[in-house]
Amino acid sequence: MQKILTLAGLCSLLAACGSNHAPEQLNQMPSYLGNITRTDYDGKSNDLLTAGLGKTGLAAGTPAYADPEQPTAAELRRNAIYANYRAVLDISANSGYGSLYGPNVDAQGKVGNGEGLIAGSEYLAYADDGTGRKNVTLMVQIPNSFDPARACIVTGTSSGSRGIYGAIGSSGEWGLKNGCAVAYADKGSGTGLYVFEDDSVNLQNGLRAGRDAAGKQAIFAPDLDDADRAAFASAYPNRVAFKHAHSQQNPEKEWGKLTLQAVEMAYYVLNERYGALARDGSGHTVRLHPRNTITIASSISNGGGSALLAAEQDSRGLISGVAVSEPQIQPGSSTAYSVRQGGVPVASPGRTLFDYATYAALYQPCIAAVTGASGRCTALVAKGLLTGADLAAQQSDAKRRLQAYGWLVDSDSLQAAHAGTNILVAVTYAYAYGKFSVTDQLCGFNFAQTDGAGNPIALSSAQKAASFAAQNGILGNVLYEKSVGGAKVYTAGVSPSSNLADQSLDGFLCLRSLATGVDAVNGARLEGTLAGQSVRIRAGMADVQASGKLGGKPALIVHGRSDTLIPVNHASRAYLGLNAAADGSNSKLRYIEVTNANHFDSFSNTLPSLIVPLHVYFNRALDAMYAHLRSGQSLPPSQVVRTVTRLDANTLITTANVPPIATAPASGNLIQVTGTAVNIPN
Repeated sequence: MQKILTLAGLCSLLAACGSNHAPEQLNQMPSYLGNITRTDYDGKSNDLLTAGLGKTGLAAGTPAYADPEQPTAAELRRNAIYANYRAVLDISANSGYGSLYGPNVDAQGKVGNGEGLIAGSEYLAYADDGTGRKNVTLMVQIPNSFDPARACIVTGTSSGSRGIYGAIGSSGEWGLKNGCAVAYADKGSGTGLYVFEDDSVNLQNGLRAGRDAAGKQAIFAPDLDDADRAAFASAYPNRVAFKHAHSQQNPEKEWGKLTLQAVEMAYYVLNERYGALARDGSGHTVRLHPRNTITIASSISNGGGSALLAAEQDSRGLISGVAVSEPQIQPGSSTAYSVRQGGVPVASPGRTLFDYATYAALYQPCIAAVTGASGRCTALVAKGLLTGADLAAQQSDAKRRLQAYGWLVDSDSLQAAHAGTNILVAVTYAYAYGKFSVTDQLCGFNFAQTDGAGNPIALSSAQKAASFAAQNGILGNVLYEKSVGGAKVYTAGVSPSSNLADQSLDGFLCLRSLATGVDAVNGARLEGTLAGQSVRIRAGMADVQASGKLGGKPALIVHGRSDTLIPVNHASRAYLGLNAAADGSNSKLRYIEVTNANHFDSFSNTLPSLIVPLHVYFNRALDAMYAHLRSGQSLPPSQVVRTVTRLDANTLITTANVPPIATAPASGNLIQVTGTAVNIPN
């Protein structure tokens, strides 16, 4: 299937049109790339996918460092791959690891007896503007199985706030197994622990250094002079800063651009490797370009949203198609489209992430409460934000309110388990969207490691040394500085307005107010400092909204109906409607909604009677998109796939639990888009 590329787009990529080098088109390094390092892995002692651990090692205990106080860069890479692979996949055998997915399952789904190590080369570089403040890590992995005659690239932008290996177990694994180069980006969040007391930072290879010694090579350092740093460390000891929250750049607004830059880096290193040497010896010629290379924008969660944004922003024909899972995409509420389930209209589909995360941060802790620890519920009732004569009735009302705000009934049994996650999202993104400094202590929140009593404590030297591998990009615990009696971890926080152990409700009501621009309790318009902070945050929220304009690119989205972190009504369903409004009859977007699938596959082991692994369908979506782009196979229609959960974690999951995406689904499973109206069957 031939892909269309504009002349301007081709000239931009090849950097050769109108030059003296034609017809020998010289490969040119993108100007934003810093020094590129290359490391080769033999697929025996070490590899691209598992860092030498293999299927068995990934499922075993955390690998030990020879010296925990001074781990090597190679050890940190190994442990980062280990931690990130396990973070996005359920590595329990009964949940499908080793039988439905995993390093030993090949590209055709055949289960092998080996460890699944993949030989190849890994290229790392920073993308920056010369200041050293952006320092977005980009990485390209090229397996030895890559065939330039059948060239393919898959993007692997990190999920969550993770570092450069964040997509290793999702699109990274699929791409490597299929002989594709994988273009990764940490999207300007990533692993960037900053410690005030010793002024220390992470480097690109994971090692720690002082900020002065690191210079422009630090993944992240806050924009503070030494006097301000020392003053903050003295007044607020043991607090930490990290890049996603505290870079003051709202990195999300560039996630699409950064994903495209990863693709550009992939083309550069591929042509350096496979392009011929120019006749005058001045460099390598361009052999691979969008006309002869399939590029699939892919990944999951935040990385999936980044892939969609990249496809929207792709004006040069770099991306051939899109295949993503559970994307954190923000289409925005719009009257241009509508969403219905079972014929019933969904109220206000397409709410923004910060809107629904701050709403969840109010009610999910109540749902998670147990008898004797119901302060959050009690405080909400006292403020008129909840009803119910007892805990059970209050929790029922909290679930009802979340349903009215866009969550499905399918999420009811998972709401309690997500309370801590939405707390992290609410606080992190408040700082990010408003571009606030760590010293602003927005709504009284900071981050720190805490002890059993909820007090901030210092990170040990070993913890700092291992931070590149151990952290998920959001560091420490949420600390409420305004708690009665002094700073406490939010779960132990006592709000001044209630004097109750209500899990720092005052702070989260503050965040909710910033999201809406009005007081969360009385509805009055915000004034003064809060009003200014709200304006900044809502401007940042607007900066990241999607357009829905895929320009007719083929795209597949899979999303779990039970997703409690990124509700389908506000993400994939709404995006399907927005795309219909933006692309009209030119749209080639297909949407697969999977019952009993949640945002976190690990729940398929801890809650097997509720959850199946969505990862199975992510792989199937990539298979379908690749077959469409390579051989013209039709994409499956939009549909609901109805899965079957297991009785318990001791029951082995099989293909009977996770039926295939149908090429001709039953009428009761078809998702229909009529004009701009999205109709989802019950």
